[in-house]
Amino acid sequence: MMKMMANHTELNVIDSGEGETALIFLHFWGGSSQTWNQVVAQLGDEYRCIRIDARGAGLSAAPVSGYSTHDHAKDTLAVIKALNLSRYIIIGHSMGGKAAQLIASTNPTGLQGVVLVASSPLVPMNIGDEQREMMRQAYASREAVNWTVENVLTADNITEEALEQLVQDTTQMNPRAVNGWLDVGSKEDLHHVAASITAPVLIMAGELDKVDPVEVVKQHIAPAFPAAPVHILSGKGHLLPLEAPQQVAGLIKEFIQTRAILDSGKCINW
Repeated sequence: MMKMMANHTELNVIDSGEGETALIFLHFWGGSSQTWNQVVAQLGDEYRCIRIDARGAGLSAAPVSGYSTHDHAKDTLAVIKALNLSRYIIIGHSMGGKAAQLIASTNPTGLQGVVLVASSPLVPMNIGDEQREMMRQAYASREAVNWTVENVLTADNITEEALEQLVQDTTQMNPRAVNGWLDVGSKEDLHHVAASITAPVLIMAGELDKVDPVEVVKQHIAPAFPAAPVHILSGKGHLLPLEAPQQVAGLIKEFIQTRAILDSGKCINW
């Protein structure tokens, strides 16, 4: 665990494992670098795993402003540059997936692929003001978090340890980060950048995801990447890194090992 300056903001970064290819993990709104613990446990023996606390989350600082998807993307690119990474894959969950797509659209040197895990689409989140205000209170207390996890975020069981980490991450998230996603990041329309992405893409979604449902994947994510394999994880919700860590890690490994197949234009039929 270390602190790094990125765009005048101190970010908390966990750099573990070894390997020629680095895996960069970006978490969901409400999570932290710790969200990826169980996935990294499956991958750390083969790959260098870099987990970043987004600004305002985990142990990262919370600047007064700067919570757009562009800000999260620039922070990640700053970490990549500071660590002098020459080969890496960006893995983004939910909010982190939207940032991952924006990063990939700039075609940065060394990018080998993008993995979208229950990702937010590049288009604005399709929710009304009333639902947005409900989300603003979703992490207000332990009781609120427990309800949100059980009724919104998951469709399958997660470990007690993972739940405790979620409670800690969500209730300690800085209000600037809470409002930053709701008022800025989730409203941004970045669909135009998808056409600029040339790196191979892998898409995962939870069959029972209530946050970014399968319909969103079909309409707004998969069509932008016709060569990308799409895996719908049966019986799972939005928190795939916690509900299905072994499946997520296995699909990431398969993606890395078969990138040549991905480049051939293989697509999936719905």
